[in-house]
Amino acid sequence: MWKLFFEICDFLCCLIPSPRIRNRIRTQKLFDWKNKYRALQKKFPDMIFRHTRMIKGGWNIGFIVDNKYVFKIRKFYDTSIPTDKIMREKRITDAFANISPLRIPKIEIVRAGKYTFYKYDFIPGKNLNTCSLKTITKHTDVWGQQLAEFIYAIHTARVPEIDDLRGNTPGDGWNHNDMCNNMIIDGKTKKIVGVIDWEYANWGFVENEFNNTIAFSSKMKKSGIIKNITDGYRKIANKK
Repeated sequence: MWKLFFEICDFLCCLIPSPRIRNRIRTQKLFDWKNKYRALQKKFPDMIFRHTRMIKGGWNIGFIVDNKYVFKIRKFYDTSIPTDKIMREKRITDAFANISPLRIPKIEIVRAGKYTFYKYDFIPGKNLNTCSLKTITKHTDVWGQQLAEFIYAIHTARVPEIDDLRGNTPGDGWNHNDMCNNMIIDGKTKKIVGVIDWEYANWGFVENEFNNTIAFSSKMKKSGIIKNITDGYRKIANKK
């Protein structure tokens, strides 16, 4: 739906007589999406772009190509952004890839024209917070335990290779910080299979991570899954 929306908006821009205003809208409101998309097509001439979906959220927009690859990029391209900041999400996901009990996308940094994209394999499934309240409530035991195990594994891990990314932030472990929007459910098994979009990951307190699993969804809050997560986490911690 996002790709169709942006295509319609881009078409309507053609009706604006002022080139300056057209360019400002396409750059500031539509995030220069068409030039980014064309840059990808030129970079990967053998890739099938016929079935491409757009995603939008946080600081980024992205393209899901043929249900195989995800290309993510900052909404606003800025040449002043240092390379290490662009690489931050890759460094974090690389550090936790072999620690997490759930799949974490393996990111590749791709230069296409003047743009820098994050490329990773698409994880098939459905975003957990798009499920109905009835479905979430039905699976609170299983999903709550899965999330407890995931949070414990990430939060208690000590990964020196990304210690420099902690800064002076107070806390007792690493958090994803945006889990509510980024938990992928397998359509067949009905299990959580992956956690995507680590751009907000940072050092912090585990209570914040518990809250982040339900923070942006009234359905998640009403389901009562937070109790399953916190109880599961404490049981794991007590066994260690």
